[in-house]
Amino acid sequence: MTLDIGAKAPDFRLPGDAGREIGLSDFAGRKLVLYFYPKDDTSGCTQEAIDFNRLKGAFAAAGTEIVGVSPDSAKSHDKFKAKHGLDIALAADESTSMLGAYGVWAEKSMYGRKYMGVERTTFLIGPDGKVAQVWRKVKVPGHAEEVLAAAQAL
Repeated sequence: MTLDIGAKAPDFRLPGDAGREIGLSDFAGRKLVLYFYPKDDTSGCTQEAIDFNRLKGAFAAAGTEIVGVSPDSAKSHDKFKAKHGLDIALAADESTSMLGAYGVWAEKSMYGRKYMGVERTTFLIGPDGKVAQVWRKVKVPGHAEEVLAAAQAL
């Protein structure tokens, strides 16, 4: 299943870092960057988180919140945030149900072995709760800046 521009963003409520819950309804009437990444504390995922974190003020000025989602636990997210000084929200989807709803839980392949994992994808959700932009199979360098430009234009 793929989620396309103009589609209503699937609702969710997930455990987040610092013992809080994070849900789509928490951002009603505001823009939201929902970025999906494979694993805490791996090189690409760390760089992506640092890039979004660095631009958090500019996103806020554009009326946009940021939430990162991976299948790691909330406890893992807390360690990841502390280690890298991150101030963005991270949500834990250990069941992968939300990852499935957004169409980012996919079959991947490494060294000829097939497995299920997160396809690095970012959604920009408008204040109306609809998908305004989608970036699939994201390459990390320059990605956060590209998403910021789209949020500023929305």
